[in-house]
Amino acid sequence: MKNLKEKILIQVKDDLAQIETALSNNLDPYLDLVSKVARHILFGGGKRLRPLLMVLSARICGYQGNDDISFSTIFEYLHAATLLHDDLVDEASLRRGRPVAHSIWGNPTAVLVGDFLLARSLTLAAKTNRPNIIGIIAGITENMSQGEIEQLWLKGNLDITEAEYLEVILRKTAVLFQGACRSGAILADAPENEENALSEYGRHLGLAFQMADDLLDYIADTKSLGKAVGADLKEGKLTLPVIYSLKGAIAADREKIRRIIQNSDFSVNEFEMLVKMLYQYGGIDYTRREAVRHVEKAKEAISIFTPSPQRDLLMDIADYSLIRKN
Repeated sequence: MKNLKEKILIQVKDDLAQIETALSNNLDPYLDLVSKVARHILFGGGKRLRPLLMVLSARICGYQGNDDISFSTIFEYLHAATLLHDDLVDEASLRRGRPVAHSIWGNPTAVLVGDFLLARSLTLAAKTNRPNIIGIIAGITENMSQGEIEQLWLKGNLDITEAEYLEVILRKTAVLFQGACRSGAILADAPENEENALSEYGRHLGLAFQMADDLLDYIADTKSLGKAVGADLKEGKLTLPVIYSLKGAIAADREKIRRIIQNSDFSVNEFEMLVKMLYQYGGIDYTRREAVRHVEKAKEAISIFTPSPQRDLLMDIADYSLIRKN
């Protein structure tokens, strides 16, 4: 994993540095407080994967202009806005190992700064002068909002289906990956088949990324995860490892799993017991297999492109999504 991560970072270090600069330059809020809160979430250790995907998608389609870096910040602002809102809805305490914004500045400020970042992303989208990109950003905002509402509605529901889970992660995570990739193709004036290929790449990558992320709640430690282990479960979020295991467990073990899930103050020992049952009933392995399947579909989608450094990077990013630690 370390070698693959280093391989990717070496090749994109200049682009990442430019993205950091553009994130700062494009922010430019009227109030210092907005800047402080926005910078807390924006510059707190994010990987910049979403803007990088737009940049690479534009370049794999032959983009030669100078606006890819600046416009790519749209997707980091969108992502940061959802994190501010999600942390508040989830009553989270940590984000990337740091106190969440609303615990420092209060709930109203966190909500309004999230709104500002959403608005800034739409302002930048308008500057592309491409109605299709503006439509994509508007659609992403709508989908992510509905995904958050659906997740909230399903919170604590022990009968959530795999199909419902997939719908939530598609709307909350995958549409942003998909939109970043599709927008890169549109910026490059790519033909329809290339735009569709990158859209499919982004969708499957986003699904795989979220599945791998959901696994970390059960196999990582707090330090590498950047939040409390078992936090998703304490928040009432049932993800694929649990959903699959509940479906296959014998009645007695299903009841044990249900009791642990229903008690938000479960002990460390109870959580460890739950993890053992997730392994026993195949929830961990099934989630891994599904993530791998989506990664392979993502890589297959961009196989239409001629081999290039950009295609290789997109392939490597897909592989890395499965083995990252946070």
